[in-house]
Order: sequence, then structure tokens, then C-alpha cells
Amino acid sequence: MRGDRTPPGSRDLAVRVKSARRRRASSTLWLARQLNDPYVAEARRRGYRSRAAFKLIQLDERFRLFAAARRVVDLGCAPGGWTQYAVERVGNGRGIVVGIDLSATDPVPGAVLIQGDIHDPATEATITAALGGNADLVLSDMAAPATGHAPTDHLRVVALAEDAFAFAETVLRPGGSFVAKVFQGGTEAALLAALKRGFTEVRHAKPAASRAESAETYVVARGFRGRD
Repeated sequence: MRGDRTPPGSRDLAVRVKSARRRRASSTLWLARQLNDPYVAEARRRGYRSRAAFKLIQLDERFRLFAAARRVVDLGCAPGGWTQYAVERVGNGRGIVVGIDLSATDPVPGAVLIQGDIHDPATEATITAALGGNADLVLSDMAAPATGHAPTDHLRVVALAEDAFAFAETVLRPGGSFVAKVFQGGTEAALLAALKRGFTEVRHAKPAASRAESAETYVVARGFRGRD
């Protein structure tokens, strides 16, 4: 599936969901959106745990994230869609994928999954040991639960991106890449400045698989300069 195309069969999806007394209107809308989402259907067909896998697929197609990646870290990996795709790209003995999340994640064949907090030094040591060296690529699709208050949600997502970058600085090899979720409206100035100091190239991208109404976008940083 190409990143710039709608998944096959999407034109045939037109499921209408009836409202129910015990179901809130927002829940009915969410259910209808899920049933009519071509990426949800394609994720089921291809065995991905979430439609989010296609966001990474499309970012990879555009930026060739895995071209030189053999050691990959997936931050906030649950439920495992990004990890599954990363294993496809570097698995079969070609490399190692380590996923970490605060929540327990069902095993992903070919990946090492860790339940822990990236703020814990012990977790960093565990990841480094599992990788067997410095990472080529650090991915973060971490997101805090939405509050419905746009400025608050923006700050929370940026804070997670800052945490992901701080972690990436400790494990990335020189020349490595970093991808993190942010919100439209631009990455916070301090984070963007830090990324530009730390990498030779920094870009923003919104994959086609990101819902049109969603404010999410991704920052893609390549060419890590190394730690001072």
C-alpha cells in the first residue's frame, strides 16, 4: 500500500450506526468513524494492531527512515502497531526492535518489549542492553489522553515529544534519526531549536493516515550530530 493512496476497498465502506439510549452521541460518532475508516479495515486485513501503523508506513515511504536502521526503539509502543511494522523492516535477523510503554503490551514476534518509564535510568540501561549498541532510529507516537482543551493538549503532547527527544539523545548514534508526534500549530520554539542544534535536518509531516480533523503531525529529525 502506497502512503499517498487510500487503502483498497475504501469506497465501498458506508456503514451507518444507529444511536442507542445508553450510548452517548460521541460514542456513536466514534463507532461510525471506526467502521467506515479504510485504514482500520486495512489494518485488520494485514494483521496490524492499530491503524496508526500506516502513519509510520507513510513516514517511512517519504523519509526512508529504515534505510540504514538496524537498531530501533519505539517509545510508547502499545498496542504495538508501530513495533510490528518496525520488525517487518529490520527483523529476520537483520536488526533489533525494542518497544517500551508504561502499559503492558502483548508480545510482538521479533521484538523485545519492556514495560517501564523512560525517565527511569534503569529503563535506559535495559533498553541499551537489549539493543546491543546505540540506536539508529528512535520513534515516539506517545500521546497523553485528550482533555478537549486544545492549548492544554498541545502542551502535553509537546512535553512528551521533549521527553522523547531527551531520551533519544542518550541512545542515538551519530547520524541516527528521530520521529515524534506533535500537534499542528508548530513545535514549541525551544524544542524545535534543540532539534535543529541536534540534527542536520528537521522536517514536519502529516501522514495521509492521520485523520483530517486531528491536530496531530510529526517531526522528523535526521542526521543526529551526537551528544556534546
